[in-house]
Amino acid sequence: MPLAPFVGHQDLRAQLLDAHASGRLPQVLLLTGPLGVGKQRAALWLAQRLMCSGKPGEPCGSCSGCHKVLVLMHPDVHWLIPVARAKAGDHDKQVEEVGELLEAAMAERRADPLWTAPEGMAIHGIASARLVQRRASLTASEGGWRVFIIGRAERLVSQESSPEAANALLKLLEEPPPRSLFVLTTAEAGMVLPTIRSRAVPVRMGRIEDADVRAFLLAHKPALATDAVVTGARGSIGNALAGENAGRTSGKAAAREFLRAVADGPAAAAARALRQPPWQARGEFTALLDGLAAVLAADARSGITGGDATRNEGARVAGIARVLATREQAQGNVNPQLLLAVLADELTAMDAA
Repeated sequence: MPLAPFVGHQDLRAQLLDAHASGRLPQVLLLTGPLGVGKQRAALWLAQRLMCSGKPGEPCGSCSGCHKVLVLMHPDVHWLIPVARAKAGDHDKQVEEVGELLEAAMAERRADPLWTAPEGMAIHGIASARLVQRRASLTASEGGWRVFIIGRAERLVSQESSPEAANALLKLLEEPPPRSLFVLTTAEAGMVLPTIRSRAVPVRMGRIEDADVRAFLLAHKPALATDAVVTGARGSIGNALAGENAGRTSGKAAAREFLRAVADGPAAAAARALRQPPWQARGEFTALLDGLAAVLAADARSGITGGDATRNEGARVAGIARVLATREQAQGNVNPQLLLAVLADELTAMDAA
């Protein structure tokens, strides 16, 4: 099945179309905005415009380039989403494994293009970074643009995991090959690694009109096109399809509770860490870590934590990096209690610095 239509965001469309027509389209974009408002769909729409052989303006939707993008089969459009951590020991086999996981995910989205959030343990691991580098080194299959879409960019690996691969990816973003476009998406820019964020041009996407949400649901999920669902979606088709993201909400609540325990001292922090289930709690644990990153990112904007104490901006940024690193360590079946205890000590040390 082809992708569902890109809904709303008329001002954004006009800006991107104008930038493309005038040759001013940045090669690295960071699309930010609330969950479910269409950031990855916007990236695919932009890819469709670049591959379209029709006249300037909105993609025609009927040419070969448009069709291939809409059915997720264009050889020059690479859409990376978080996947399970590669298990192979050899680097090349890890890249192959991630490529296979991504192709399986794309096959699922061809069958049902109304995708939902990735599994809590899914990440953009080092193998994903190497896959991007490998594909970026190739020439365009059809001689035109190449587009790399990295959804949920806040799940990109930290530099300390593999400095060589991470630095190569940063170099790629700093000096993209000609006629290549990188589009990263995230609900919270502050959760993206600063070294990556600094290399991208930020583009904010807002919520869409309730009328657009209702029209989309009537066309694709008529049973959901009720006043309660439309109003509760708050301008997000993703929310309408999946309901309010309870995991994210509870994750933020758990994050604030954890930060209060850290502020109360080592004994309280240790007690909180021991309350974390040591196994079969990956969804809850990763929701907590995602919540921590989101809360710290919000603090970076406001300058305060869960209490009233002012935090040093460097400490907040370092704290986000440590949370992301902890999230990656969790992929290796490390005991969540141990990870949380170590993270509490690191956040305490950062506050004291």
